[in-house]
Amino acid sequence: MNDSLAALVRRHDPDRFLTALFAPADRRDALLALYAFNHELARAREVASEPTLALIRLQWWREVVEGAPKRHEVATPLSAAIATGSLLPADLLPIIDAREIEAEGVIATEAEWQSCLLAGAGGLSVAAARLLGAADPEAFRPYGAAYGGAGLLRSLDVLARAGRCVLPEDLLAAEGLSPEAAIAAPEAPPVRRVVDRLQGVVQGWLDAAPRRIGRAGASGGSAGDAAGGAPTAAPKGAIAAALPAVLARRDLRRIGQPLRPRGVGDRIAVTLAALTYRLG
Repeated sequence: MNDSLAALVRRHDPDRFLTALFAPADRRDALLALYAFNHELARAREVASEPTLALIRLQWWREVVEGAPKRHEVATPLSAAIATGSLLPADLLPIIDAREIEAEGVIATEAEWQSCLLAGAGGLSVAAARLLGAADPEAFRPYGAAYGGAGLLRSLDVLARAGRCVLPEDLLAAEGLSPEAAIAAPEAPPVRRVVDRLQGVVQGWLDAAPRRIGRAGASGGSAGDAAGGAPTAAPKGAIAAALPAVLARRDLRRIGQPLRPRGVGDRIAVTLAALTYRLG
């Protein structure tokens, strides 16, 4: 295992680090490079003092994905994974697109909110599933999108303290609110009604996705059409790409509660899912 990448992902994205431990050893470094890349994209918005600076950072990563050689602790292994075909630019560029929309600081509509999550966190799961040999990587998109959406909704108070609003403007306007008002009072009843609506969207992604990962060969089968139906066919190790859905289900039950570190129950739930190929 690439110790530098492992330490970075473990420190900054402990949830996905945990899930990566269930990936095959020979694919783990490339998976960690993918997750470290995602952290660098998120960091572009967090460390920049204004959207333009964030967009410059994101353009740097776009150039890396498109083939520009750059020496960097994450860019170097990412480029290597792209060069071997383990990761595809076609999967990674839409993730950058989604981060660029977030960097602007405004999500105009509910449709845009959904699209950003499906392309960003959802796209990350697609890239991970393809890397791990899933027959239908696209079937993994709702798992990642749900994890990203649940995480955003759980973090509203923290984001508000940082002066950020990640709720769509059209839903806020329907409640008579501006983004500034939502930042000032994230626990206000009108804000909670917006959160409830979006929570239903995230739950819908999970409900529509298969709850089992079939232990098929890399070329076998296709995704089931509904929860509890035919499992998503994938080789054994591809379960790692779907495991964020386990945490998403648990996080949805915690929305509105104080944000706390992961506990042993979360780790046990992920481990059991990895062993049984059942996501909930």
